Amino acid sequence: MKKMSAFAERYIQQGIEQGVAQGIAQGIAQGVRQGEAEMLCLLLQRKFGELPPALEARIAVADAAQLLTWSERLLVAERLDQVL
Repeated sequence: MKKMSAFAERYIQQGIEQGVAQGIAQGIAQGVRQGEAEMLCLLLQRKFGELPPALEARIAVADAAQLLTWSERLLVAERLDQVL
């Protein structure tokens, strides 16, 4: 078996490091978004009572921008349908 050159080994190591960094960043972003979704559900439940499962599922898959929009609406909404 041929031994890789030092350049090739460095290149491979750099690729691995970049992949790990990307994975960590994506995991953090996903965790933050999940926490935002859980907080929105909690606040909606406190203000309007039990949420329908379909609504919880909709919140769970929403992106960060949509979660922010709904969270802002929650502050002034008098009914659940004014938020989502």
